[in-house]
Amino acid sequence: MDDKIRNLIFQAIDQTISADDFDVLQDAIERREEVRSEYLRAVSLCESLGEIATESGGDLHAGQSPRNDSPASVLDDATGWTWQRLAIAATVLALVGGVAYWFGQSNDGDDPQRVEIAQVASDEPAEALIAGHATLRSAVDLQWSSDSLAFREGDVLPNGVLQFDEGIAEIDFFCGATLIVEGPAALDVESDWSVRVVKGRLRASVPPAARGFIVKAADSEIIDLGTEFAVEVGADEARVEVIDGEVELRGGRHDGDHLVTGERQWLKGSQSRPDAFEGLSTVNDLQRRREDAQSQQFEQWKTYSRQLRTDDRLIAYYPIAESDAERFIPNRAASGSELDGILVGPVTRADGRFGAASTALEFDRPGSRVRTRIDGAFDAFTFACWVRIDSLEHRYNSLFMGDGYENGEPHWQIHEDGRLMFSVMVDDTPGAGLGPAEDSRLHRIYYTEPIWDVSESGKWLHIAAVYDPVARQVNQFVNGELISSEPITDQFHVQTLRIGTAEIGNWGQPLRNSPWFAVRNLNGAIDELAIFNAALGREEIQTLYEQGKPLGY
Repeated sequence: MDDKIRNLIFQAIDQTISADDFDVLQDAIERREEVRSEYLRAVSLCESLGEIATESGGDLHAGQSPRNDSPASVLDDATGWTWQRLAIAATVLALVGGVAYWFGQSNDGDDPQRVEIAQVASDEPAEALIAGHATLRSAVDLQWSSDSLAFREGDVLPNGVLQFDEGIAEIDFFCGATLIVEGPAALDVESDWSVRVVKGRLRASVPPAARGFIVKAADSEIIDLGTEFAVEVGADEARVEVIDGEVELRGGRHDGDHLVTGERQWLKGSQSRPDAFEGLSTVNDLQRRREDAQSQQFEQWKTYSRQLRTDDRLIAYYPIAESDAERFIPNRAASGSELDGILVGPVTRADGRFGAASTALEFDRPGSRVRTRIDGAFDAFTFACWVRIDSLEHRYNSLFMGDGYENGEPHWQIHEDGRLMFSVMVDDTPGAGLGPAEDSRLHRIYYTEPIWDVSESGKWLHIAAVYDPVARQVNQFVNGELISSEPITDQFHVQTLRIGTAEIGNWGQPLRNSPWFAVRNLNGAIDELAIFNAALGREEIQTLYEQGKPLGY
């Protein structure tokens, strides 16, 4: 092995390697067994030297001689590495507590056997932060006011006023208190432990862990002492009634009063409507209404789905939500059962976007995948599906991937930073690519801005990618809205498109010549995947979203 590669190994461990040299080293590790062995040996010995440095109080300096039986002397004799270099590397390793080995993930999506070297980081990544005090647990028929922010089920609710004109919302505060709020209503979320009711009526359930939760109404504070109570606020009146337990009133004309089960008090106005809380929704009421609404929406989507599958532009259509087959997902397009998807490995079925009555496929284990084979040549591509992302654990997270990534074949995935990625192979000839690697191949990845972060975890998103060779444009959509549009330049133009063997939710590499495979399984779920031999327009993508969206969207 030449000194250039040996120096690159050292620079990778020492974090001084350039981006271009890093690519060269990755390619060398992939192609040459002796480079892989050298890298592993260097890492192992540097870790040993880091331990020696730590045990000796960190007093080793470049230029000092190690013990005769130290690992460094062996490495120096065997490879020509100097003690000074390894001492520097050992110091870095001692500071960060070791080095991460590479794992079989691709760096640019164009090589089934490419491996990644995880570079040592000098600092831990910043902890993710999100602002908010409560979550919208569930909702039925919510109509958000025009001057209010709109939220979906599962959203974290920040400080500020929530206002909706119709419907019912179940809100869980982080302290543990739950509110069932009927519209029209306006609430000012103040903290994990307090909310002001501007208008509307609600039922508050406060378990022992949330004792002390405060609901503000009119000029009073209703302080829970372990209870369930109801509040109504109108333009000229406000009242509270204890359903079970006890509350204390602070401020206003009833400052210091305590109310117990069955007692009520007017905080503003007079007792003109003693039956105001009759029919106030409970958690069970909300759940029943929600299930009924989900069922109705599911049936409406089924009707639309049966119409969609007659579209002669469909290459394949997998309406997973209504499928209950054990080991496959049926292709409902006219192309027929030969394009059915076969479940491989620990793919699991979970509640779909329409609740327990529908299903989705989860791919949260590395071996889980759905395989299919779609032969033929195509003029354009539109990929569209519903996806629930629980986390982005890998550098690349698969949606739909052609096995070999050969000329004209697509890769559709999500980057670890939340960006959507769509690409088509232009020239799979080794060396045709633009990078320094000798076997790099020519393709172009079309990225969006990040569409996902931890606040979106567990929510359903409708995503679509349109590759249009005639218009020479790539458009990408989220929830029916165009979020990215890029031209296809002459260099990356592909006239004839293909798919071949492919996978949903993972990346299949059955022709690789080693047991290692890239880990790209989606940690989440996929539903209703449609692939068109056409470039769908904005209105058609919007229709796919509107007809298929879950409750609360």
